[in-house]
Amino acid sequence: MHDFEAQAQTFSEQIEAELEEGRLNFPTSLDVSLRIKRLADDPASSLEDIANVVRAEPVLSAKVVRMANAVLLNPYGAQITSVNDAVKRIGLASLRCLAFAVAAEQLSQDHRSKQIRLIASGLWMHSVDVASWCYAFSRHLRTVTPDTAMLAGMMVDIGQFFLVARASAYPALEENLDRFAEFVSTWSDPVARAILEVFELPEAVLDAFEYEDPYGGSWPPANLADILFIANVAAETPNPFDSLLGVKHRPQLLDTCVAGIEKDKFDALLDAARSSKQEMLAAVCG
Repeated sequence: MHDFEAQAQTFSEQIEAELEEGRLNFPTSLDVSLRIKRLADDPASSLEDIANVVRAEPVLSAKVVRMANAVLLNPYGAQITSVNDAVKRIGLASLRCLAFAVAAEQLSQDHRSKQIRLIASGLWMHSVDVASWCYAFSRHLRTVTPDTAMLAGMMVDIGQFFLVARASAYPALEENLDRFAEFVSTWSDPVARAILEVFELPEAVLDAFEYEDPYGGSWPPANLADILFIANVAAETPNPFDSLLGVKHRPQLLDTCVAGIEKDKFDALLDAARSSKQEMLAAVCG
């Protein structure tokens, strides 16, 4: 127990220092996501420059081509086989989202601790679930751009991902997962805000993570923050840290009126968007 407290204190001080200095030490698995993001934002970069980075990552290359051939993005069925054409088809917003999904999936497989690896895998599955619902809801409702909504959904657990990745340097933390969950709960929000700033995400995405009320109160969802909220409720895969902390997740929430949302209206939206959600989930996970 003493080791846990000592390592948690050391980890806290390290994170606090990095936040104060404005420099977070990112896991190497996120490097490609950042490179693609910066190239996509640079007007001097070409599509070939971006495709070259994608081609250097075999898993990402395969998933980019798979996504480009998904029915959602390729309704006429013209087979796409090159990375260049695939990047052009899915667009840079979806590419950034997919690059992060691949990085997060690799992170979930790399941790030396089996318990933490399971948590990281659960985080990845939850974030992809939320992102796919975000895409499907926004595509159906046409209130925000689906690609933007999907990117916001993928970032929903980013602070927790970061802390899990860095926790490998503090092995005592894995010995008490309940206390580690409390540690993550304390630091995930400030870390997530710092990461979102580093990624220089669009203002619309940043605003979706900066709201005081959990839901705007109107129906149908009127903005990205609302889409993100209902996607979290809709997700079939629970966040593993919520489970460790005893936070209610989907089955219990959907038995009641959530944030003033009428259950029958919510169920109707789920039914209308489910096929799009499943197609996008398959495209990202395949």
